[in-house]
Amino acid sequence: MKDEEKGIENNASRPADSAVTKTASQIRDDPAFIVKWDTNDPDNPQNWSPTYKSWIVFQLSMLALAASVASSMIAPANPILARYLGVSDTVVVLDISLFVLGFAIGPLLWAPLSEVFGRRVSLLPPMVALALWSVGTGLSKNAASVFITRLFSGIFGSGPVSNVNAALGDIFSREARGTPVSLYAVAVVGGPTLGPVIGAGIVVGLDWRWTQYIGAIWVGAITLVGYFCLPEVYPPFLLKQKAERLRKETGDQRLWHPHERIKVDVRSIITKQLNRPILMLTTEPMCTLICFYASFVFGILYLTLEAFPIVFAEIRGWSTINSSLPFLGSFTGIVMALAINIGNQPRYKRISRAAGGKAVPEARCPPMAIGGTLMVIGLFLLGWTADPKYHWILPVIATAFIGAGFNTTFQQCLNFLVDTYGMYAASATGANTFLRSFVACGLPLAARPMFHHMGVGPACSLLGAIAAIMLPVPFLFMKFGLQLRKLSKFAPVEKDDTK
Repeated sequence: MKDEEKGIENNASRPADSAVTKTASQIRDDPAFIVKWDTNDPDNPQNWSPTYKSWIVFQLSMLALAASVASSMIAPANPILARYLGVSDTVVVLDISLFVLGFAIGPLLWAPLSEVFGRRVSLLPPMVALALWSVGTGLSKNAASVFITRLFSGIFGSGPVSNVNAALGDIFSREARGTPVSLYAVAVVGGPTLGPVIGAGIVVGLDWRWTQYIGAIWVGAITLVGYFCLPEVYPPFLLKQKAERLRKETGDQRLWHPHERIKVDVRSIITKQLNRPILMLTTEPMCTLICFYASFVFGILYLTLEAFPIVFAEIRGWSTINSSLPFLGSFTGIVMALAINIGNQPRYKRISRAAGGKAVPEARCPPMAIGGTLMVIGLFLLGWTADPKYHWILPVIATAFIGAGFNTTFQQCLNFLVDTYGMYAASATGANTFLRSFVACGLPLAARPMFHHMGVGPACSLLGAIAAIMLPVPFLFMKFGLQLRKLSKFAPVEKDDTK
């Protein structure tokens, strides 16, 4: 018997006029009539078959990949675009920086919308808008138009980038979530490394505008598939729909779900998306350190969009297409990092079970330390093998180290924030999104002046030194993480954990 039917039966002895004299909204207050999932309910996303879940993960990942590729596909066209717009090689980098800045602004809108109207609303309509703004960039004839359309492309492109992770949480349990999240992460963080390779081929064969037109076609095609094939996965929204359906089918107006009363609340948006993330970023040592670490490696990823052309095109004299191929080295490293991230899952599950099934953030730190070490090696190796007197394979290997270090560190930083802050995880990851987007906005602008004035070796050494300074962060949390969580206002620590 369904939960709501049990509720009807249990309340059959109540006086009939108790329901008759109330309005529909007043009737829907009784907890006994809240619509819930039935046992093995086929409408519950967590009960869907592994095959169907894999199909959904593929669609979600492709949406995120298309949006992240759009951020960097224009990079190989920047020298041509700078001459066309009449701006410097440094100023033209704003077409990338402003797009990434949009990643900080967009979640303010898409996150609350997804929690009211479901995940599809925060994924598909923004992708349609991304395609349209990309066409707008392609049609632009001046710098202001290019930069404005790129900013709005980033704002709308942030929809899938920021919400796919939450959608995966809707269809997978915490223990089963690690592998699909790692695969999705490859799409998100690998996109910026694939974009230049695709863009280089387009620029050489067609024109800079076609980097935007083809990107728009790709985004549109993926969105069209999602429109017909991607189901809604947000459980509260699905239960709301179930309650509405059951009221029509049974005529019982007492059936309800709390999500029917959820509205877009501006005050809640300001608190959850702005005030609390900033407060946590400035008052929570764990949140501050992890966010700075994640933001630094994320910024390095976008800095390479300007650094690699300097190393391989300017210094080594490679062609546009050839100088974009080292980005495949970074992508290879990002994929190889899956072995570290997924390999940590069995260990994490054992530690979590030993802790009574609770999240153990400190168990995320060893892979973070490995990733940080790989990043340091990659930066120093790139800097001091950039000279043409060294075989080209050495700096390409360095790009793989950077990619592997980035993906491992970044993914474990996000996992650490989610495990640490529980119900405040959205605010913690929001703080990370803000900071990393601003860092990734600024570092590409600094790349050319820094690499040209300092030289590739010293510039990479400076970045490598900063990465080395941050190496103790995971070891610090491995040793003192629990004590720091006890002192936190936002990190839940049960009494059993404090013993």
